Amino acid sequence: MKKLALVLVIAAVGFMTSCGPSAKEIEAKRIADSTKVADSMAKVQAEQQRIADSIAKVQAAQKKVADSIAHQDSVKKHLIKPAKAAKAAKPAKKAKK
Repeated sequence: MKKLALVLVIAAVGFMTSCGPSAKEIEAKRIADSTKVADSMAKVQAEQQRIADSIAKVQAAQKKVADSIAHQDSVKKHLIKPAKAAKAAKPAKKAKK
Protein backbone atom coordinates (compact mmCIF):
# COMPACT_ATOMS: atom_id res chain seq x y z
CA MET A 1 0.00 0.00 0.00
CA LYS A 2 2.86 2.36 0.83
CA LYS A 3 4.46 1.66 -2.54
CA LEU A 4 1.18 2.38 -4.31
CA ALA A 5 0.79 5.69 -2.42
CA LEU A 6 4.39 6.61 -3.26
CA VAL A 7 3.85 5.86 -6.95
CA LEU A 8 0.64 7.94 -6.93
CA VAL A 9 2.40 10.89 -5.25
CA ILE A 10 5.27 10.76 -7.74
CA ALA A 11 2.79 10.54 -10.63
CA ALA A 12 0.81 13.50 -9.24
CA VAL A 13 3.98 15.61 -8.89
CA GLY A 14 5.06 14.68 -12.41
CA PHE A 15 1.61 15.48 -13.76
CA MET A 16 1.56 18.89 -12.01
CA THR A 17 4.96 19.93 -13.34
CA SER A 18 4.15 18.88 -16.91
CA CYS A 19 0.95 20.98 -17.01
CA GLY A 20 2.65 24.39 -16.76
CA PRO A 21 4.26 26.30 -19.61
CA SER A 22 7.90 25.62 -20.40
CA ALA A 23 10.66 28.16 -19.93
CA LYS A 24 10.76 28.78 -23.69
CA GLU A 25 7.02 29.47 -23.75
CA ILE A 26 7.30 31.86 -20.81
CA GLU A 27 10.17 33.74 -22.49
CA ALA A 28 8.30 33.91 -25.81
CA LYS A 29 5.23 35.33 -24.07
CA ARG A 30 7.36 37.90 -22.24
CA ILE A 31 8.96 39.05 -25.50
CA ALA A 32 5.58 39.23 -27.25
CA ASP A 33 4.12 41.29 -24.41
CA SER A 34 7.14 43.60 -24.43
CA THR A 35 6.84 44.12 -28.19
CA LYS A 36 3.12 44.81 -27.89
CA VAL A 37 3.74 47.45 -25.21
CA ALA A 38 6.49 49.10 -27.30
CA ASP A 39 4.20 49.22 -30.35
CA SER A 40 1.41 50.76 -28.30
CA MET A 41 3.75 53.41 -26.91
CA ALA A 42 4.98 54.23 -30.42
CA LYS A 43 1.39 54.69 -31.62
CA VAL A 44 0.61 57.00 -28.70
CA GLN A 45 3.74 59.07 -29.32
CA ALA A 46 2.93 59.36 -33.03
CA GLU A 47 -0.60 60.54 -32.19
CA GLN A 48 0.78 63.10 -29.72
CA GLN A 49 3.19 64.38 -32.37
CA ARG A 50 0.36 64.65 -34.91
CA ILE A 51 -1.71 66.66 -32.42
CA ALA A 52 1.24 68.94 -31.59
CA ASP A 53 1.86 69.55 -35.31
CA SER A 54 -1.80 70.34 -35.85
CA ILE A 55 -1.82 72.81 -32.94
CA ALA A 56 1.34 74.49 -34.27
CA LYS A 57 -0.27 74.85 -37.70
CA VAL A 58 -3.38 76.46 -36.22
CA GLN A 59 -1.27 78.81 -34.09
CA ALA A 60 0.74 79.85 -37.16
CA ALA A 61 -2.48 80.61 -39.04
CA GLN A 62 -3.81 82.62 -36.09
CA LYS A 63 -0.55 84.60 -35.89
CA LYS A 64 -0.75 85.34 -39.62
CA VAL A 65 -4.31 86.65 -39.21
CA ALA A 66 -3.34 88.72 -36.17
CA ASP A 67 -0.36 90.21 -38.03
CA SER A 68 -2.58 91.07 -40.98
CA ILE A 69 -5.13 92.75 -38.72
CA ALA A 70 -2.38 94.70 -36.94
CA HIS A 71 -0.97 95.81 -40.29
CA GLN A 72 -4.39 96.98 -41.50
CA ASP A 73 -4.93 98.91 -38.25
CA SER A 74 -1.56 100.62 -38.67
CA VAL A 75 -2.48 101.60 -42.23
CA LYS A 76 -5.85 102.98 -41.09
CA LYS A 77 -4.18 105.04 -38.36
CA HIS A 78 -1.66 106.33 -40.93
CA LEU A 79 1.24 104.93 -38.94
CA ILE A 80 2.62 103.17 -42.01
CA LYS A 81 2.07 103.49 -45.73
CA PRO A 82 0.03 100.83 -47.48
CA ALA A 83 2.00 98.25 -49.38
CA LYS A 84 2.30 98.86 -53.10
CA ALA A 85 0.60 96.34 -55.31
CA ALA A 86 3.01 94.13 -57.19
CA LYS A 87 3.31 95.06 -60.85
CA ALA A 88 2.37 92.46 -63.40
CA ALA A 89 5.32 91.13 -65.35
CA LYS A 90 5.49 92.28 -68.94
CA PRO A 91 5.61 89.59 -71.58
CA ALA A 92 9.00 89.09 -73.19
CA LYS A 93 9.53 90.75 -76.56
CA LYS A 94 9.56 88.45 -79.53
CA ALA A 95 12.76 88.35 -81.56
CA LYS A 96 12.61 89.68 -85.11
CA LYS A 97 13.51 87.42 -87.97
